This record gives sequence, C-alpha cells and structure tokens, in this order.
Amino acid sequence: MFVDSNVLVYVRDSAHRDKQRQAEAWMAELWRSRRGRVSTQVLSEFYVNATQKLRPGLDRETARADVRALLAWQPLDLDSRVFEEAWGIQDRDKLAFWDALIVAAAKVGGCGYVLTEDLQHGQKIAGVRVVNPFRSLPNSLS
Repeated sequence: MFVDSNVLVYVRDSAHRDKQRQAEAWMAELWRSRRGRVSTQVLSEFYVNATQKLRPGLDRETARADVRALLAWQPLDLDSRVFEEAWGIQDRDKLAFWDALIVAAAKVGGCGYVLTEDLQHGQKIAGVRVVNPFRSLPNSLS
C-alpha cells in the first residue's frame, strides 16, 4: 500500500484528532503487516509540511526521525520510469501532475492501493485503487 504525505502529516496533526487517530491506525497496520511504501517525493512533502505548515509544527529532529524510520519502507526514487508513467496518467486521467506522480510511484512500486485523501475514494487509476483513509478502515483491505 502506497501512502501519500497527507496521511503521514495527519499522524502528527493534533488539531485534527479524528483524522489523527485514523491515520495512526492505518500506519500501525502498515507497520505490522510490512505493507507500507512511500516515495522520496512523499518523504520530502511530509518533512516540509510537518516542519513548516503544521500548527503546531514538528521540530526538525522529530520530523527527521520520522523520515528516517520510513526509510525502512525502501522509498521509491523518482526516476525516468516514474516520470513517464506520471505524464501518461496526467494526460489520460486528467490529474494534477503531483497527484499523477503519486499514482505513478505506486504503480511502478507494485502497489495495488494508494492511501490518500486527495483523490476520489474507490477510483481506479492506472490499475491502482484509491483508498481514502478517513472513509475506510485498515482491516477492510485484508
């Protein structure tokens, strides 16, 4: 399961307790099942959003520790294959480039699902099913 940065940010967002709890549940299940995957783009977005946009924001060392932990998921690098796939998705499915890049990374990384609130729940894009973590429980995909 490919995880978008918004899910990672909600884990640290105490201003949105309901979403925080749901994001924590998803992350706990992904760690337990060893099914989580991210890209370098996701880690970068998480770090910037967690330290600069989140209120209250994380201090740099805490955010860096989170990123270091997620390195265990072997983040997918954004290479020519991912970019080519993203451009195809952008054109074919009329997605914003950043969203297409997330779906492309999930596809190239061999993930059947992408966990995000930024796309339509249940939608299938390039063979990848969108799961909104706030509309579905982690055990619903077992």
